[in-house]
Amino acid sequence: VHGGEGSRALLMLANIFLILVCYYIIKTVREPLILNTEVPGFLQNLGIRGPAEVKTYAAAAQAVILMAFVPAYSWFASRVDRMKLIYGVTLFFAANILLFAMTVGSGVHLMGIIFYVWVGFFSLSIIAQFWSYANDIYTKGAGNRIFPIIAIGMTAGTPVGAFLAERMFAAGISVNVMLYLAAGILLTTLAIYTVVNRGTGGPAAKDEAAKVEEPMGQRSGFALVFASRYIMMIAGLMILLNLVNTTGEYILSRLVVSHAEAALAADPTFDTNAYIGAFYGNFFFWVNIVAVVFQAFLVSRLVKYLGLAGVLFALPLTSFAAYGIIAVGVTSLGLVRWLKTAENATDYSVMNTARQLLWLPTTREETYKAKQAVDSFFVRLGDLVSAVVVFVGTTWLALETQGFALLNVGVVRGCIALDGVVVGESRRLSAARVGAKGAWGRGGAPGE
Repeated sequence: VHGGEGSRALLMLANIFLILVCYYIIKTVREPLILNTEVPGFLQNLGIRGPAEVKTYAAAAQAVILMAFVPAYSWFASRVDRMKLIYGVTLFFAANILLFAMTVGSGVHLMGIIFYVWVGFFSLSIIAQFWSYANDIYTKGAGNRIFPIIAIGMTAGTPVGAFLAERMFAAGISVNVMLYLAAGILLTTLAIYTVVNRGTGGPAAKDEAAKVEEPMGQRSGFALVFASRYIMMIAGLMILLNLVNTTGEYILSRLVVSHAEAALAADPTFDTNAYIGAFYGNFFFWVNIVAVVFQAFLVSRLVKYLGLAGVLFALPLTSFAAYGIIAVGVTSLGLVRWLKTAENATDYSVMNTARQLLWLPTTREETYKAKQAVDSFFVRLGDLVSAVVVFVGTTWLALETQGFALLNVGVVRGCIALDGVVVGESRRLSAARVGAKGAWGRGGAPGE
């Protein structure tokens, strides 16, 4: 961190910390709601056997909603300055949380599925918006230095949120109260955005006077994605990575539900709701403790010594090892949990930083609109593909845990190949923009 940059960096760290605490309270609440949802008859007629499959298909439904949300976000972004965009979107989601808090315990049919679908696009959109703002206020060189530090707040917020949720479940606090707390935390982030936006941020900041009110044009996020070969490759990589992750989540959920059902069969008084909620609260907690360690001590070193390639290849290599072990027949719940812990921790720390660094060479309009499209719709498109994989695997091929793990191994090999192409294109684009302007096109000192 250079002189004059510290205050803004710490405020940004605190902001993403609160966003992730909010999200992980909500995320932990959603697990027992979806996994204890009774499978509707029409879904049973389609061959959907249990709540783990419902969870996967509900994730795919998010892609459909995002087809409407992304153009609406682009429309709004074209008509307001960046702070009105942030205020408007944050208030919209806070109102949604309050509405769910009032209705989630009302017995509304399929509320668990509805809530699960909403949480998926909320988490992607609100986090994508934060990093769009970060890309907008930092230069390329400053982002390479400071993003790994800011992301410590992201990885630290996840275990804190998961721990709070686990403790509240254990104390018998209702999900309604937990959601009211989450809404209050999200609203607090608006105050931090306001303070950050008033500061200059030192030499790392971009030209605030010129950029705050700069219009972003009328193109939609989807149009910007398809107009850029580089962004198209980022979108493709996000689809493949999320396909692997969501299929992996299905593997874990299937094992958790089987374990809970076995315990209930042995003891009719066994509380499956509390068991699943506590399991995922503890699972999320340890995933993110490991992620914090990675973020604080590993990520910046990878960026410093290996550049973008160092952080971009870490996740697919970890996934390849994890699903390779499961594919050879090691399928106990305890071991699968820790293999998934390693994969998710790498995703939430090393790969999360890589995702943000990928956008530093892009234009301001691409940073807000195309990033929103990629980080929400195209990520959820990976869920849609995963839902197809799970449907075909369970209903037509009768695949067990090993079979799904083997499929993931094949997809991960494709991710590794695409990573190499993305790194090369990023270097080409970066060199072209430095050569054209002597600095990064969105501000900053030459040579950064």
